[in-house]
Amino acid sequence: MPAFSLEPEQTAWCAELRALAADRLRPLAEKGEPGRVNRPLLTELGSLGLLPRLFTSGALDLCLMRESLAYACTEAETALALQGLGAHPVHAHGTPAQRERWLPRVSDGTAVAAFALSEPGAGSDAAALSLAAERDGTTGWRLTGEKCWTSNAPEADVYTVFARTTPGAGARGVTAFLVPADRPGLSGTALDMLSPHPIGTLAFDAVPVTADDVLGEVDRGFRVAMGTLNLFRPSVGAFAVGMAQAALDATLEHTAQRDAFGGKLRDLQTVAHQVAEMALRTEAARLMVYAAATAHDEDAPDVPRRAAMAKLLATETAQYVVDTAVQLHGARALRRGHLLEHLYREVRAPRIYEGASEVQRGIIAKELYADREDRA
Repeated sequence: MPAFSLEPEQTAWCAELRALAADRLRPLAEKGEPGRVNRPLLTELGSLGLLPRLFTSGALDLCLMRESLAYACTEAETALALQGLGAHPVHAHGTPAQRERWLPRVSDGTAVAAFALSEPGAGSDAAALSLAAERDGTTGWRLTGEKCWTSNAPEADVYTVFARTTPGAGARGVTAFLVPADRPGLSGTALDMLSPHPIGTLAFDAVPVTADDVLGEVDRGFRVAMGTLNLFRPSVGAFAVGMAQAALDATLEHTAQRDAFGGKLRDLQTVAHQVAEMALRTEAARLMVYAAATAHDEDAPDVPRRAAMAKLLATETAQYVVDTAVQLHGARALRRGHLLEHLYREVRAPRIYEGASEVQRGIIAKELYADREDRA
């Protein structure tokens, strides 16, 4: 763990988390079914006090948790992160009744939360979503349409759903609703994806919601979505850094022991230089993630740009590091059950979800030009 601005107790906490992930969480993860919600794993995350910290800690703590868990158990990391992503809007924008009903259950792992933003025609372009919220009386709506690529769907107990309440208004006509899974007209289907975490589609057939289900304000739901993503994007980077560090450490071990060409693999300059590059990029990504998280905790004005930069650099770096690790391990890394085979499947998705790399570049450029105009 680098120095950065971490206190000794933070460094010790990260070491403790890695040990807990290896000793108590990984065995539960291995018993789970890929592509399904692992409720025993969630319960253990709750009993360890990690799920409650999603709602009491800042962005840097969230990053430290995700990086440390990802290093030893990606399934535990993802289970924790999805609870936070799905329920953070309730924590930040929910009414007292909404928070009282759901946050204790999400925190102890007995209720599964999900964040339903993407649609078949509005993934990266979230402001173009078309799930329709049509007025039903004076205080209610009916939701009709489809969501896709929703993590924890269709097994979640409650969904943060973003729907269009004002047609043709772009980002200004979106409202966030808190929708329990047992609402009539709501159904879903699991998807079989490359990465092993649960993800699916949701179908809304005139699902009833009322003013009591609104998160924040009507037609202001895009702010709820972006506020959540600005918090979680750096921590996606932390997830990626944890995977990159695991791949780097495995590569150091392998190249130091593997006999090749009359010596060890590490004695070959081309190998040593690749390992050095893996370490360089991993550390650079880690520092950018920590900087972005610290900026968020300090309520800095450039959080969207920093969050986008952190997610972009870290996820692209992890892809490079894991791919290079596979190359240096050779065919053994492609065998089902090998750590790197697992990481290779896990590392691809973060470059797409919560805003693809191309979207992050667009955000960075937009923020840079806006800042230039403000200074002009």
